[in-house]
Amino acid sequence: MTANRTLALIAPAFLVIGIFMVLPLFIAVAYSFMTANPYGGVSMPLTFDAYIQFFYQRDFDDSLFFTWSYVIIIARSVYLAAATTFLCLILGLPVAWYIVCQSAERRRMLLFLITLPFWINTLIRTYCWVLILRDEGLLNGALKAAGVIASPLPLLYNDGSILLGLVYTFLPFMVLPIYSTLERIDPRYIEAAHDLYAGRLAVYRRIIWPLAKPGVLVGASLVFAPALGSFLAPDLLGGGKKLLIGSLVQMQFTTSRNWPFGAALSIVVTVVVLAIFLARSRKAGEARE
Repeated sequence: MTANRTLALIAPAFLVIGIFMVLPLFIAVAYSFMTANPYGGVSMPLTFDAYIQFFYQRDFDDSLFFTWSYVIIIARSVYLAAATTFLCLILGLPVAWYIVCQSAERRRMLLFLITLPFWINTLIRTYCWVLILRDEGLLNGALKAAGVIASPLPLLYNDGSILLGLVYTFLPFMVLPIYSTLERIDPRYIEAAHDLYAGRLAVYRRIIWPLAKPGVLVGASLVFAPALGSFLAPDLLGGGKKLLIGSLVQMQFTTSRNWPFGAALSIVVTVVVLAIFLARSRKAGEARE
């Protein structure tokens, strides 16, 4: 009876995961090995052309030639996702530690402010940066009014603006896991370190950082994975000039009508993300042992 009750309780979760995660993944895998229709969709026969397209293009005589186009897009995506994760860590760790050091009432207020952006649609929040960074935007207008610049700075439609949008969007995903880890640190460890004449840097290096590592690993996974497949920031803040994997996938299913290649890109991103989570789980297991 207990086993049947347990199965009944977990069955809805497995049903949701199967319908909304496993089934779409199998459909994407199947699409990636099929032939693209000229007007969208897929058809037979099965082929590896979608995966070959990562490195090769077909010439007019149907011969293959090597191209760096998609390799550069993938490399740029990984670079920006890694830079986003690093900057979120640099900013998120001090913020999380500052929140931990506050009173209970102040903590609740600061956590409310951290989660407040989630109440606003991501598209609206990202588009607000366009209004701030454009040539006639708030930032350039303020700098002109202060006499700092004579002509507008090119703040928009480059890698820097994309990185800014990604960090702004995903910073809470780094702060919250680190905060939940630091909150459990026994303050007596810090007091004992100071009693042994340890400075602030030594306390941070010997106590805070080692104990914060589990939260850092969780936060890094939560930031890197969505940043790798993001397409809002590249489209709005990059102006479509700096394609990332997410933008490329969206383009294949819409304007390019190359569903197999879009599915293949999605599978590659999924495999990379799963590899990151598996590596993190393995490190966590080794740490526990």
